[in-house]
Amino acid sequence: MKQFVVDAFTDHLFAGNQAAVCILDEFLPDPLMIHIARENNFSETAFAVEDGDIWRLRWFTPNGEIDLCGHATLATAYVILEHIDINRAEVEFETLSGRLTVAKRGDLYEMTFPAYDYKHVPITDDMESALGVRPIDAVLSRDLMMVLDDDADVKNLKPDFARLATLDGLIQAVTARGSDFDCVSRVFAPKLGLLEDPVTGSTHCLIAPYWSKRLGKREIHAFQASSRTGSLNCIVEDSSVKLSGKAVLYSIAELILP
Repeated sequence: MKQFVVDAFTDHLFAGNQAAVCILDEFLPDPLMIHIARENNFSETAFAVEDGDIWRLRWFTPNGEIDLCGHATLATAYVILEHIDINRAEVEFETLSGRLTVAKRGDLYEMTFPAYDYKHVPITDDMESALGVRPIDAVLSRDLMMVLDDDADVKNLKPDFARLATLDGLIQAVTARGSDFDCVSRVFAPKLGLLEDPVTGSTHCLIAPYWSKRLGKREIHAFQASSRTGSLNCIVEDSSVKLSGKAVLYSIAELILP
């Protein structure tokens, strides 16, 4: 079985977010896919199976399957369009979050994802204890997003991960208005066995609509301030978000499975 490792949402190696992409004839048993994800120990490993004109796509963290992953979708599209079917300019995926389309636009890969509906929630002492700074706003959908007053606070944040894991949301994001970008964020996922995710496409389906409304603009240039860093171009529409970024191939391997 062939496996590609791709750095997504970056134009150079050792930045952005790593994803392993496994190209299969058919899906493996779930326990085996979880073992592969644990062996890779990336935030996500993607498994893709060609099915006529579309590809079926599933994403696994080291702790199990999730319903949406942006950077691993971008990485999978990059592998298919650059290394498997180079005559195509677009690929459709059937996923747990429905049909997703990725189109190649020059050296960018543009994904159309459903926008998250969110509600404002009260700011709590538990949030402040987890972050070490009190948010000025908080919203909740699948993920919890806490808004800080200054992007320097986002960049310098040293959260208490045990406390962070007690908060609402599958993932906990922290964001602020940026100086060089429209917004700056960091994303933490202790409930998924991942302390900090380097660059998170799916959570920008929450981050981008929030800042689009706050800033009164459809196009949001976002920066994720992890140690690897990464950038995303986001276009917010009524019920969807177009996320685009670059990708770089790190390795191609043949997995030897039992």
